[in-house]
Amino acid sequence: MLLPWVLVANGWWALIHESLHGVLHPDPGGNLRWGRIQGVLFGAPYELLRGGHLLHHAFSRDERDRTEVFTPGPRGQAAVRLAYYFRLLGGLHLFEVAGGLVALLPRPIIRRVARALARDDNVVEALAARLQAPDTFRRYRTDAAAIALLHALAFALYGAHAWMLLLALAGRGLLVSLLDNAFHYGTPLGQRRHARNLAAPPVLGGLILNFNLHGSHHLRPGLPWWRLGEFHCAAGHPVDGALVPAVLAQLAGPIPLGDSRLQAAPSPGHGAKPG
Repeated sequence: MLLPWVLVANGWWALIHESLHGVLHPDPGGNLRWGRIQGVLFGAPYELLRGGHLLHHAFSRDERDRTEVFTPGPRGQAAVRLAYYFRLLGGLHLFEVAGGLVALLPRPIIRRVARALARDDNVVEALAARLQAPDTFRRYRTDAAAIALLHALAFALYGAHAWMLLLALAGRGLLVSLLDNAFHYGTPLGQRRHARNLAAPPVLGGLILNFNLHGSHHLRPGLPWWRLGEFHCAAGHPVDGALVPAVLAQLAGPIPLGDSRLQAAPSPGHGAKPG
């Protein structure tokens, strides 16, 4: 019974993603309420997910949001590759979960943690600033407490079989982390609105709520999933390969700054609104 739940992890994330953009429910209050509930069940506070995702749209493919790109230098390639594969193979979701646990700490410690983690090549500083807003922080901390209580209860109820739940959570983290950057891996830098549109079988595309049309989504991030396919076709946007090969291509490893793939001109229909 746990296996199907793991296999629909990306579809679940896509549902939360609709709420992050305010289109899961027509009423803003309902959108926030259902988004928060899904975040608690998913294991990461809604405000953390929303802040991080909206910053992804703001900074995509600049120095703060190009996870597979590294600058050759004193940092050894082994360390770079280890950090890259850790994030790709589940670390991204683990960071989201850890970000929820941080919310349970006293606020001065949270600020110190944020300062320690903030660098020029991540969005931690900007995300921490967003989360410090009073109403946002209250929701962030409340949801983090609910997540901790819910999962503590779940593990207690599993008892001696808690390892099964742990494996299921790890499987979900793996699938979510693998898909996250597949639409941007090896794409041109400095193109904030550029992402790949990837072909997927209809069943898979439906399961992930047309998330495979990621290039079109970056052009119209406020468009609900059920209108995205129509927009993609009407605008004549290209398809940049298939979803599964694009996901597997990430296993080739991090890409050095200066690689020709990062400097190529984007395909027609990317990087600007279609005229």
